[in-house]
Amino acid sequence: MTSESKMKTMLVAARANADAFADRFRRELPDHDIVTAMPEDGRPVAYAVVGRPLPGLLAALPGLELVLSLNAGVEHLIASGEVPAGVPIVRMVDPGLVDGMVEWVAAEVLAWHRNLFAYREKQRRGLWEPASEKLARERIVTVLGAGALGGPVAAMLATLGFTVRAWSRTPRSLPGIATFAGAGELAGAVAGADVLVSLLPATADTTDLIDRALLDRLAPGAFVVNGGRGAAIVDADLIAALDDGRLSGAALDVFRTEPLPAGDPYWQRDDVLVSPHVAAPTHVSTAVAVMADSVRAWERGATPAHVVDLDRGY
Repeated sequence: MTSESKMKTMLVAARANADAFADRFRRELPDHDIVTAMPEDGRPVAYAVVGRPLPGLLAALPGLELVLSLNAGVEHLIASGEVPAGVPIVRMVDPGLVDGMVEWVAAEVLAWHRNLFAYREKQRRGLWEPASEKLARERIVTVLGAGALGGPVAAMLATLGFTVRAWSRTPRSLPGIATFAGAGELAGAVAGADVLVSLLPATADTTDLIDRALLDRLAPGAFVVNGGRGAAIVDADLIAALDDGRLSGAALDVFRTEPLPAGDPYWQRDDVLVSPHVAAPTHVSTAVAVMADSVRAWERGATPAHVVDLDRGY
């Protein structure tokens, strides 16, 4: 780290809205050189702002000090092996992303809770047929992941009146919410839950975590919401649980393969709501403010917030 900041170069290599990000960075960091293409003169590039960078980009940057991810998930950056050893990766945690996830989960959970999916199908069939309606306080919602996204989502659900549980890898305290931690407490966290919300990162420990054994611990007719990472769910097990009525439905925003292939069975299911990884998009204004703060922290010799722990994978 260094206190020198004058005219350090930042490469904004976003695949979408690169110019908008760069313009915002120029306002936030006016004493830095902000570019959207690799400098041809070979000058050092201290900072790289990337989502899913093209192969070879990061490894080719001279003088790289910090990688700023445009996404909350950083598994692709770690797996690429292209981030030079010792160069920190800062994952995206910003107010806009958090607010987006809170809104998306609220929309999915409330739509299921108030039978809106069921009424949509009845409408297609011309059926005036009220379903049994419950109050939020009669439902148990378990949130897997209690960190920067899961914590606010759990708090929102509790505010709506749901009985909320939150599970995380390590112990956390969330006011008014029953918390569970570690593999030994996972079964208790999900037992009898009416809704399961997964906001888990992609790590070796979370891959295939939501399998048939876990799904069978939920309440009969439970609803599954996944806004974290697709690899957390064993797709065949989820489909089987839907087919035999163990689950009533699912809302999925993330998948093992994206875009979701045309022939994937999820596309044809009326009991699965598919959205194209839009639950928590990165917003230019809020994201740039957070990344600029990371740069300023780095240049005054501090550790930026949300530096990735490579051992944990997030």
